[in-house]
Amino acid sequence: MLTLTCADSVGIVAGVSGALAGVDGFILDSQQYADLETGRFFMRLAFMGGGERFPAHEEGLREALTPVADRFALEWQLHRADERPRVLIAVSKGSHCLVDLLHRWRTGVLPIDIVGVVSNHMDLEPITRWHGVPYHHLPVTGETRHQQEHAIVDLFRAERAELMVLARYMQVLSPALVAELKGRCVNIHHSFLPSFKGARPYERAHARGVKLIGATAHFVTGDLDEGPIIEQAVERVDHRSTAADLARIGRDIEAQVLARAVGWVAERRVFLNGQRTVVFR
Repeated sequence: MLTLTCADSVGIVAGVSGALAGVDGFILDSQQYADLETGRFFMRLAFMGGGERFPAHEEGLREALTPVADRFALEWQLHRADERPRVLIAVSKGSHCLVDLLHRWRTGVLPIDIVGVVSNHMDLEPITRWHGVPYHHLPVTGETRHQQEHAIVDLFRAERAELMVLARYMQVLSPALVAELKGRCVNIHHSFLPSFKGARPYERAHARGVKLIGATAHFVTGDLDEGPIIEQAVERVDHRSTAADLARIGRDIEAQVLARAVGWVAERRVFLNGQRTVVFR
């Protein structure tokens, strides 16, 4: 699989497909997008060998693609289609997103390898270990935040993780940790924001009589809960819904939205585009 982005210009698709055709590359799926506002081009291309000239090793493919990459100044990556990114999950006490990710991973639905779960609480250790995943308890206080986040980074690096997923991790990451995980950290939250910030959002939303419940998955940046959005979903509610109903519906949507976002990132379908994303579904 080839993913790339570059400044938009004429001939990129022809150049890339021609380079692959030159080594008997057979294209299985191709998606591309030209953002006329930013002048950026994005492409995701799945392919396989279609003849005797197809290279036996990745180095051969890189050699074939390098001339067109240099010509268009491509920012590009090659990945095996069956490559599963290593993922570290961070969670606090809420179980719904974590349990959903563990189930999808264990049943083979989610194309990731979960290498560990880190938490500032012990509540979810039993369900995590039941799934055969290491659980790392890293409690945090205002005085120990620096050391705790340093331990998270050490764990992320030691496990050779590619992605951190905040599955209702109820801690604000420091600017240093955000910078360390730039483009590699996905968060989930309810979609009321900027309304109903802080504790008990569903109770306060119920008091205001909201008619939509939703969730947002996004990349983490220094702007709290305002990073580039990967996926969102909503469900309509009405006057009969209690605050407990809203929370239950919200938890379901959060789990679904986060799983979709993580799956798309794992399949190399998500590209950062400034404050936005390009998602090839």
